Amino acid sequence: MAYLNNILHQVAKPARYTGGEWNSVVKDWDKTFIRIALSYPDLYEIGMSNMALPILYELLNSQPDVLAERVYAPWIDMEAVMRTAGIPLFSLESKHPLKDFDIIGFSLGYELTYTNVLNMLHLSQIPVLASERNDSHPVVIAGGSCALNPEPMADFIDFFVIGDGEEVLLELLDSFRDWKREGKGAPKRELFRQVATIPGIYVPSLYQVEYQADGSFKSITLTVAQAKPTIQRRIVTKLPP
Repeated sequence: MAYLNNILHQVAKPARYTGGEWNSVVKDWDKTFIRIALSYPDLYEIGMSNMALPILYELLNSQPDVLAERVYAPWIDMEAVMRTAGIPLFSLESKHPLKDFDIIGFSLGYELTYTNVLNMLHLSQIPVLASERNDSHPVVIAGGSCALNPEPMADFIDFFVIGDGEEVLLELLDSFRDWKREGKGAPKRELFRQVATIPGIYVPSLYQVEYQADGSFKSITLTVAQAKPTIQRRIVTKLPP
């Protein structure tokens, strides 16, 4: 937090990066088993007006062993200061770098934010391409309306939530708990195979796509038994009051 005091005077709207809002949830970092960064790839003012993230924020933080914190794309003045000072992108609540979280979840509301997703990963000092990330990096997932057409972002995201996330996220947490309890001996690919069995989850790395010489689609091959030929969109028919 001390480094923020040295840089916030250099940006136009420092309140975007301080956190501490009414009803924000701050948990003990060291006492939570799963740490999730809910990432909206646009400015704070735009992301805070989105109604999906507060629902997921409350849902995840209602789990005793889960910590969910928020992060938004910085404006160009803050990004320039952070890059100059070597400060990685951090969460609002605890100010931990995104690279320290277990899971980073992006909300894809519209296509113009795709480049912001890549920029946020780069600013977080996390490899942009999923194929270049190893078991020490966070799992990067994405959902939202644009995830219904995931292929434009398939090279960068570990797996997608297709459809409504309120129920499937809790199922994902169960799989992640089991995987994390196995420790370093269980590679991420084992987690990806496990979550691929959950309806509504698409794991691009479990499919091999071939193209014709002219770039048109030729074929798609499922590389593991857990991969499904068709991904069923998740729909929550009735939300709790």
